[in-house]
Amino acid sequence: MLADEVVVVHGVLTDSRPVDFYRAGVAGTIERLATPLRAAGVAVRLDTPHHGIEIDRSSATLLYRTAQELLSNIFKYAKASAVTVRIATVNHGAEHGIQLRVCDDGAGFDVERATTGRNSGMGLRLMRSTVDLAGGTTAIVSVPGAGSQVTVTLPLD
Repeated sequence: MLADEVVVVHGVLTDSRPVDFYRAGVAGTIERLATPLRAAGVAVRLDTPHHGIEIDRSSATLLYRTAQELLSNIFKYAKASAVTVRIATVNHGAEHGIQLRVCDDGAGFDVERATTGRNSGMGLRLMRSTVDLAGGTTAIVSVPGAGSQVTVTLPLD
């Protein structure tokens, strides 16, 4: 994959080509999103213990767009030196699920303000709503000055 497939426009990681889940898989497309962070000196670790799992296209797209939102926020605001992106299968209630967890050691933020404030957190709110509509869950933990962790879990069954 070419490094210039993902570009930064106003702090948002943007694809210059269509996402090809068939060729690269979810992990590969999310790995590609890390290119601008790495170019900025951020250590990015992608952990995919269940690499190669079958994920339907709508779930794959949602995981990808979620990672795009989260990594864009880290790029714009976090001032992180390290980021870990983990994709794993989990139990989601009585069903199987796929989980995306993004952690950083950056500036952190006030979760309440970012997800309910009038002029902030629109991306996080839209992300959470979209995940909810898909039957998934979102957990956001952040402490100002101590980094953030966002976990999104989607049903596979």
